[in-house]
Amino acid sequence: MTTLQSVPALGTHPASGSLPSRAETRDQLSRATYDLLVIGGGILGISTAWHAAQSGLRVALVDAGDFAGATSSASSKLLHGGLRYLQTGAVKLVAENHFERRAVSREVAPHLANPLTFYLPVYKGGPHGAAKLGAGVFAYSALSAFGDGVGHVISPAKAQRDVPELRTDDLKAVAVYRDDQMNDARMALMTVRAAVDAGAVVLNHAAVTGLRFTRGRVTGAELKDSTDGTEFGVDARLVLNATGPWVDHLRKMEDPNAAPSIRLSKGAHLVLKRTRPWRAALATPIDKYRITFALPWEDMLLLGTTDEEHEGDPADVSVTEADTAQILDEAAFSIRDQQLSRDLITYSFAGLRVLPGGPGDTSKAKRETVVTEGRGGMLSVAGGKWTTFRHIGRTVMNKLAALPGHPLAEDMEPMNRLPRKLPLPGIANPNAVAHRLLVDGPAPGPRMAPDTARHLATHYGSLAFDIARLANENPELAERVHPDAPEIWAQVAYARDHEWAETADDVLRRRTTLTIRGLATDDVREGVEKLLADRD
Repeated sequence: MTTLQSVPALGTHPASGSLPSRAETRDQLSRATYDLLVIGGGILGISTAWHAAQSGLRVALVDAGDFAGATSSASSKLLHGGLRYLQTGAVKLVAENHFERRAVSREVAPHLANPLTFYLPVYKGGPHGAAKLGAGVFAYSALSAFGDGVGHVISPAKAQRDVPELRTDDLKAVAVYRDDQMNDARMALMTVRAAVDAGAVVLNHAAVTGLRFTRGRVTGAELKDSTDGTEFGVDARLVLNATGPWVDHLRKMEDPNAAPSIRLSKGAHLVLKRTRPWRAALATPIDKYRITFALPWEDMLLLGTTDEEHEGDPADVSVTEADTAQILDEAAFSIRDQQLSRDLITYSFAGLRVLPGGPGDTSKAKRETVVTEGRGGMLSVAGGKWTTFRHIGRTVMNKLAALPGHPLAEDMEPMNRLPRKLPLPGIANPNAVAHRLLVDGPAPGPRMAPDTARHLATHYGSLAFDIARLANENPELAERVHPDAPEIWAQVAYARDHEWAETADDVLRRRTTLTIRGLATDDVREGVEKLLADRD
């Protein structure tokens, strides 16, 4: 690994586009009264901040940890219509999900999403027959107006050519459909950037220690910067609680007698090295309602997920031995043993789905979004799917516009007068970006490696050219962070100066893929921490 010399923050004048310092951001937050303070930097809070800023409101967004630091970077990485919802007759919901999926993957963020073919294997004695699944995937594709082809059934032999580790014993047929895939952390970060471009002020690693009240109404929050202990506050006309699994914790700050409003369901995943290339994903029915996924993702294989009720502190969620055994056992229904060796596991993670409160099996619960108003006027938003993150933002904004007395309506542009498919920063054809990165390498010295060019193109879009410039200007930043990963040191410097990265985990787990590849070694971590410390 290259030993980096000191690389100071890139550009110290406003024209450089570097982020303001944390002290400057805290000062900005403390001095103004915002129309909307969003507490929670998961995708629900980020999307709401983005839409609110677009509508003309003065918006602040804070999070106790990193943006997308919890549930929003612990998903199955899918943009999907929800095939299983067809079983419950939720045809309209599937059609709406498809609309949002295709909008994001085709028009809003084609540089961050990619189409993925799914195979549904039908085994002898399985929970569903070939005819039923064939009809299901046809209906599923019809609800997407056949924009991704027609769902159909193929032979086991044809499927095995795309998924070489597919188990073919007792395999009768394979149903085919298509959805989309993403890197959830990168998608969230680009949406934060879009919110800031629209005028929002954001700060991560700033925990709420209390709420501010004026005549019984919530009018802001007290915060503590976890990076240096600085305490400060933010005033706002309206506060939105978008803290995900912690939503009831904040509701109790507003009203100590507030009843629980949500349930939590844990979803665990495993990341493994692939033994052979995969050109399609597997979605294997486990029972009538549950499916286990095997997804080619980031040159790895992502397995999951579990679905069990979680009680206790959300911060304590983790992947247990029982979770690992369950995921591997369920994957073994359709995947050969050599691909499921524990020696291939590079990383595991668990997130918490937020479900509306009430009894029932969590695996059958709909991923609904609920917006409620508390006794002190604080709004709380909880639940929903990654796929519909833009729709959730619009839903919250419509709720704001309809509040009694319409306190914000006169200051905001109605949602129906804003662009429906505003793209995220960096929008570009990733194939074209990768080609340019390969062709336009530095005149002296080696050209960019193809895997690095492809990685930059599909994680930053046209913003990859900014990273390439850094690498061209400083040869040390053109070196790989780890020889077995496509990332280069320029991405670490860029994360520091343009993507709110404060800690090594911010960089290694969410701005890059080094942690999920099992490559966040002590040497790599030390190099990242050194580069972060060079911030001016």
